[in-house]
Amino acid sequence: MKLGKELKAFEDRLGHRFTTPELLVRAVTHASISSPTRDDNQRLEFLGDRVLGLAMAEAVLEHDPSATEGQLAPRFNALVRKETCADVAREIDLGAVLKIGRSEMMSGGRRKKALLGDAMEAVIAAVYHDAGFEVARALILRLWGQRIAQVEADARDAKTSLQEWAQARGMAPPVYTEIARKGPDHAPEFTVEARLENGAAVEATARSKRAAEQAAAKALFTRLSG
Repeated sequence: MKLGKELKAFEDRLGHRFTTPELLVRAVTHASISSPTRDDNQRLEFLGDRVLGLAMAEAVLEHDPSATEGQLAPRFNALVRKETCADVAREIDLGAVLKIGRSEMMSGGRRKKALLGDAMEAVIAAVYHDAGFEVARALILRLWGQRIAQVEADARDAKTSLQEWAQARGMAPPVYTEIARKGPDHAPEFTVEARLENGAAVEATARSKRAAEQAAAKALFTRLSG
């Protein structure tokens, strides 16, 4: 089986040339367009989640040999969560090669967090089937990059810290409002405001809404507790 120009370009962005191209085609095929003769990526997604989990468990252990299980768990969760998988997918423009049904396409499926995150896990499984765990692990570590080194600093959820700060002072939880969204579908930027009922507010911009909320919460918490 020969891949089309778009999937070959995606292989370049991914950094892996498939010896069994059918695996990549299956990994980018959503259930909304599957048929008796066309497999979707759900089974690969199931496996890819486990491959990613093992690679990340090893990575966080190696990064901090002295960390306790209680410290490791939130770091691991931050690295394997659907939002992170979707962010990585956007960076390699996975959405551009997704094979999705018309209804999904009309509803913006190529930029949906769930579809992108699931497809990213399926691609990981496809690489695992194609070349084995060591190649899949190396690809994961390369694509996740600095996220692994930064996760320790980000492990303490900034939104939780800000909420606890507000509640300790008798205030309602912070309110997060999307102020703006710009950029192409495969690489959007979100600006979010974090605001407390006492009027204190901060805006932050990031590649995902969740990351923007976290950044705004962190900046506001830093300002108030500094």
